[in-house]
Amino acid sequence: MDPTLLQADTEMMIEAINNTWILVVTFLIFFMHAGFAMLEAGQVRSKNVANQLTKNLLTWSVGVTVFFLIGIGIEGVVAGGGFEPAFMGDPSSWIGWLYGAVFAMTAATIVSGAVAGRAKLRAYVTYTFLLAAVIYPVVTGLTWAGGLLSYNGVLFDDFAGGMIVHGMGGIAGLTAAWMLGPRLDRYNEDGSANVIPGHSLTFAVLGTLILAFGWYGFNVGTSAIFSDGAFVGDQLGRVAMTTTVAMACGAMGAGLVAWLKTGKVDTLYVANGLLAGLVGITAIPHASTWWGAFLVGGLAGAQLPIVFGLVENYLKIDDVCAVFPVHGSAGVLGTLLLPIVASPEYMSGVSGTRVDVFVAQVIGVVVIAAWTIGATAVVWGALKAIGQARVTPEHERDGLDVSEHGVDTYPEFGKPDVATDGGSTDEIIRTDGGKPNDGEIKMVTAIVRPDRLGAIKQSLAEAGAPSLTVTNVSGRGSQPAKKGQWRGEEYTVDLHQKVKIECVVADIPAQEVVDAIREGAETGEPGDGKIFVMPVEGATQIRTGKTGPDAV
Repeated sequence: MDPTLLQADTEMMIEAINNTWILVVTFLIFFMHAGFAMLEAGQVRSKNVANQLTKNLLTWSVGVTVFFLIGIGIEGVVAGGGFEPAFMGDPSSWIGWLYGAVFAMTAATIVSGAVAGRAKLRAYVTYTFLLAAVIYPVVTGLTWAGGLLSYNGVLFDDFAGGMIVHGMGGIAGLTAAWMLGPRLDRYNEDGSANVIPGHSLTFAVLGTLILAFGWYGFNVGTSAIFSDGAFVGDQLGRVAMTTTVAMACGAMGAGLVAWLKTGKVDTLYVANGLLAGLVGITAIPHASTWWGAFLVGGLAGAQLPIVFGLVENYLKIDDVCAVFPVHGSAGVLGTLLLPIVASPEYMSGVSGTRVDVFVAQVIGVVVIAAWTIGATAVVWGALKAIGQARVTPEHERDGLDVSEHGVDTYPEFGKPDVATDGGSTDEIIRTDGGKPNDGEIKMVTAIVRPDRLGAIKQSLAEAGAPSLTVTNVSGRGSQPAKKGQWRGEEYTVDLHQKVKIECVVADIPAQEVVDAIREGAETGEPGDGKIFVMPVEGATQIRTGKTGPDAV
């Protein structure tokens, strides 16, 4: 058999490879939603975690379908073409639609972190619908699709969405948070701020690292397109380097400023600063010099604690997940720094001076910000006017997990097993004919450390008093208050988590119960708790109707 050479059209090969790569990049960017979910869930209170996760799920589900049916068509109209939504295109065009959709949904999900803890789910879904249908497509129609923002022949340049996606999302989040107002108890009557810590730094850092991984799809993936059979090596290498360096410098910059402010390197600021560094470089990774990546990333991280403080203490806006300093101000900063850090190679391809480039960038930032603020304020203002923007104070107190979804994300969190068998005895406790406690019923109540509950149950079972009631409580006594820190701000916890154990006895001496509880609860440190013994006037067993000591 004679060998036959396999032949294929070069352009077809390039198109196939490009399409495959674009889909891989798209999947990387989609995976960033897992990062957003973890990052935001970690920064909200435990009673609002399910609500935050649901918002992230619905952001994708609602937004991507609306972008398919409406958004792409609006983008085309703004760019100067006709209304041609994705469903009117042929299947090959749907790859481009999906690639654009993951960018659009990134902008949408940023907003959820700013309005966490008090926005109605229906209000957030309504805003997501309108953002995917109109607000974001207008921005991309003016920029990527239409190239309508320019100055003196120099186009506004945003390589991967530093301003178009992240800056727009951060500004939208700040506007929505301003329209909604702060969470209950966030500010005192004198205007001073109260710290409301999130429930899991672990989730927040995990989400940060997932986002950083996906960001390589955001920036590097955008650059890695085949041309004439080969990757565009110079640009690809530059984007990979600047993305990585800016990320690292963002974390260091935020950690440094937090340390200078408080004397401690705040973990959450380091994590948020890493993301701010990524946001800062996202508009310009293809153009920046190596030292520019250090500068942009470092400044984006350094501004984070400062801007967050301004938003919190001067604007009095409750930006729960710091979306504006992470995405908004960092995106604006990086976009405007283009003419300062642009490489000679980049400038050689621009038909204008660095001043022209700066003016073009300013025009783009101002137009995008003005449109985003205006459109977002109108939507949330309308929802607020009809009473559909914010949950009731009662629901906010209870938590949005229960009020909006009817679930408890952590049904056993802080609620130890309260089985009354003591875990170690099968004996049936019977009266011995004597009259301990002078024939009276006694209530032994103890306030103890939660972690000692297991030892106390064991000790009580050995003393012959396995029946008990356990309640989660908080209080203060001799145990000193604890100091905590959240985003560099210190707060005091003087109500410590305890468990209250109640044990009613008749045929067992109350002092033996007291001794058993003390044996199991003692650690020798302040805060071990106290035990009280009180008489019980009467008792009735519901099932049998027995009364007095027989009921016990």
